[in-house]
Amino acid sequence: MAVNNLRRVINLTKDLDANGDIQDSSLADGIFTLPTPKITSVHPTANLSQGDLVFVVGSGFDQGANVLLISNTGVETVGGNVAFNSTSNVTFTWPLEAGSGDLNPYDIILEISNGTANTSHNSANGRILEVSEFQGTVSGYSSGGLTPYFNTIDKFSFSSDGNATDVGDLPTGVFGAAGSSSTTHGYSSGGASFPGPGTNRIDKFPFASDTNATNVGTQTALRYSAAGVTSTTHGYAAGGRTPTALNVIDKFPFASDGASSDVGDILSAKYELAGITSETHGYVSGGGFPLSNVIEKFPVSSDTNSTDVGDLTVARYGPSGQFSESHGYTSGGSGSNVIDKFPFASDTNATDVGDLLTNKFNSAGHSSTTSGYASGGNPNSNVIEKFPFFSDSNSTDVGDLTVARYLASSQQV
Repeated sequence: MAVNNLRRVINLTKDLDANGDIQDSSLADGIFTLPTPKITSVHPTANLSQGDLVFVVGSGFDQGANVLLISNTGVETVGGNVAFNSTSNVTFTWPLEAGSGDLNPYDIILEISNGTANTSHNSANGRILEVSEFQGTVSGYSSGGLTPYFNTIDKFSFSSDGNATDVGDLPTGVFGAAGSSSTTHGYSSGGASFPGPGTNRIDKFPFASDTNATNVGTQTALRYSAAGVTSTTHGYAAGGRTPTALNVIDKFPFASDGASSDVGDILSAKYELAGITSETHGYVSGGGFPLSNVIEKFPVSSDTNSTDVGDLTVARYGPSGQFSESHGYTSGGSGSNVIDKFPFASDTNATDVGDLLTNKFNSAGHSSTTSGYASGGNPNSNVIEKFPFFSDSNSTDVGDLTVARYLASSQQV
């Protein structure tokens, strides 16, 4: 995976004491190999952009330090004589050079040197693992939707809580479209305009500028209420209805505009199901009808059918899907406010880890590197709410869409 458009955050707080020394006494050589890096909050977010690699050095430091980065591109001094304090995190950022090849599996060394003469130091050796492109770092988008039906593209910030702004329009008002995101564009595929049948349109809009979407392709079938999934190279729409329920998995390329292709089937024909993305698989969960609690996945490296990998805690249709690097989330749905969580590393059932503000279904699901979001929903709502990925907790109200709606498609960058 190329280094541009990637970002990793590694938290060293628990590994260093107040003097900047690594606390693990077993580390005779002063080198600490990090576990799978934990994404944490980033400060100050205003100075970050896609392509930055971030180390967050935690609170509790009371003296100066020099920080060096040693990577495949050489040695770079990141910060010198940095004053840590006991009340805030200090963040060092540096750009990953585009064109320097794939990160995996280069080692990155963060050297923290104590004392004015640098007579002693400890280092943290962190291997950069597969870095996700799928969670957003900048903005979430909610496109189209119903009540009655809209073509509005709303955008809201991931770095600060607040209301959404209207940044463009889909070519036509639709609800129930499947949302996908490349690193440069948001996609809305399928959907319906009440009371007409589903459409087979694939529309896209750029993230770099606030502008309208354009029609760039067609799906294999008219459909709405399908689940949207993303890989590094393709967008997917799974299931849906037209008005008969479908089991088809469609995919279309990001590199060129054109038609999608039928690449497999989900286990049964169903619609109003959640779409979830991992590094290696697309997941769909819940849906109707009949009402389902099934979590299933299909690989994005090959064109094949999905398999049953677990169950939600409660069967439901119309849930929204969110995803961290390690877990998938299914939130809300018919008669439910439950936030379910399941691991990508093993095929197992979900657990109940929190609640949305109210029982609602057909919200749009969005994912930043730190939080899951659910915007809009039925009963008719304009609320944007979020819940954290790194603690199991309820959601909080963080803003409003420009118009109340449900069955909107979701994108993020």
